[in-house]
Amino acid sequence: MHINNGIELRHLRYFLAVAEDLHFGQAAKRLHIAQPPLSQQIRQLERMLGHALFVRTSRSVELTPAGEVLIERARRTLAKVQEDVEAVQRVGRGEDGSLTVGFVESAILSRLPAVLGRYRSVYPKVQLRLHEFHTQQLVDALRNGLVDVGLARDAGQEDWLQVEPVVIEPFILVVPRVHRLARQETVPWAELKDEPFVFFEQSAGQKAWDRTMENCARFGFQPRIVQAAEQWLTVLRLVGAGLGVTVAPASVAGIAHADVVCLKLTPQGGATHLDLVCRRDVSNPLVGGFRRLVLEGFAEPPQGSSEEFPMP
Repeated sequence: MHINNGIELRHLRYFLAVAEDLHFGQAAKRLHIAQPPLSQQIRQLERMLGHALFVRTSRSVELTPAGEVLIERARRTLAKVQEDVEAVQRVGRGEDGSLTVGFVESAILSRLPAVLGRYRSVYPKVQLRLHEFHTQQLVDALRNGLVDVGLARDAGQEDWLQVEPVVIEPFILVVPRVHRLARQETVPWAELKDEPFVFFEQSAGQKAWDRTMENCARFGFQPRIVQAAEQWLTVLRLVGAGLGVTVAPASVAGIAHADVVCLKLTPQGGATHLDLVCRRDVSNPLVGGFRRLVLEGFAEPPQGSSEEFPMP
């Protein structure tokens, strides 16, 4: 690496070895080179600088004023180069840099917060940027390079998209606490055919919408949707207000409030997926570390509120 006027990092390393030992023979031994080439490199450095760095006698070697100035600057330069090399290596290993993670609302009700906390602990030098999306928005952001990796609800398959299911959840039924079905432990899907539904916006995630509609169709009805909303918390509030019932991923039970009751649907089937998604041609080396922690974190046994609605 050239710095200025032909000066290279090796010149600075050789200079520092002699300056610290004040002995060409000892410095050469430490550098694992012969003494004549070392003396030649120091003379070359002095010619490029235009000033002597050492006062040489038959008995001693001493630094000149120019050498005294260079010694501290050479140390700083070499330390900075080493720091930069290590920074590049950390990025290459996925230990440093910036990672943009997108997620859908229901993902935050899963083990994702714990995974994010562990990620910050394992990779403290990574700048983690978090953004909440609907699934379709998240897929679009991945396509456009605005997000590196994400957790989506029923992302579907596309040639450029890598999709790995990390949670398979049953659907649950959410009804107002005063609803006729509220005291039942389980509810047959067919019981819902005449119920008004509050549901999430179809544009938020077409695959998730289709999966729910297909499941209802298996039991002989198409939901009569009387109100749509963008967030599950809003859906639950509207259900609690008596506008209708809803079918949701089991994890949504984690934000249920006192005005609603979450019930198991029977038979179980047509589950919904929480998917880890990224581009197949992903270039950010940090994605690999995040993927590993997600797969490890979501592989742990279920705990907390999700145990009430066990995964199939």
